[in-house]
Amino acid sequence: MNGFEYERLHGNLKLLKLITFDSILDNYLEIAAKEGRSTIEIIDYLIAQELQSRDARSQALRMRIAGFPMDKRLDDFNFDFQPSLDQTVIREIASLKFIHNAENIVFLGPPGVGKTHLAIGLGIEAVKAGFKVHFANASSLVEKLEKADKEKRLEEKIRYLSKFHLLIIDEMGYLPFNDSGAHCFFQLISRRYEKAATIFTSNKSFGEWGEIFGDHVIAAAILDRILHHCATVNIKGESYRLKERKRHGLAQPSFSG
Repeated sequence: MNGFEYERLHGNLKLLKLITFDSILDNYLEIAAKEGRSTIEIIDYLIAQELQSRDARSQALRMRIAGFPMDKRLDDFNFDFQPSLDQTVIREIASLKFIHNAENIVFLGPPGVGKTHLAIGLGIEAVKAGFKVHFANASSLVEKLEKADKEKRLEEKIRYLSKFHLLIIDEMGYLPFNDSGAHCFFQLISRRYEKAATIFTSNKSFGEWGEIFGDHVIAAAILDRILHHCATVNIKGESYRLKERKRHGLAQPSFSG
């Protein structure tokens, strides 16, 4: 290969945005020559490395877009501490069929039992599988929807949120929504209904969701859409955070009298 062909090859690889192919080509050609690799083997290896690198970059981008507040993996979840959880059910959910089927998952339980951990863990599995995922705190999400509504951009915002294969809405019920927020949220849920999957976490039973929205009618309409194609997972164990406080002798003693 003369100097002109060499420069043209690298130039064309850059034009084609074959970044990894271009960066490893020279070193690999030396190795391949020493090992007597065939032309087909060389091309196959270089293309495989390029695809692997692209997949890794794409996954890293999807992780950034997902906006997970912390790195919580399913493999790190302590099922022994939450015996009320059926691991078989979680493994079935982790197959991600619910995303393919545009179904919902709701994790219910008191604070600290691992609802958010499970939601993020499933979200990370979805990212690794190539799905577009977005994580949002419920109160922050509704604030953004209200802001968009006031700026006449609600349709644009809902369209943006509807493009995600999986939307995770965390901490439903920690703060109530006003009328405007409830109606904006209803529009989002209606748009995603039977089109895309959503995971919810909440410390409120479904019977208490009327308090979240300040309106039992709109709460019923939202729940009707959420629960139509949905798996509900109730977690009844002790708080992980309380367990850690007890382990370090920081939990407040209880008094009776």
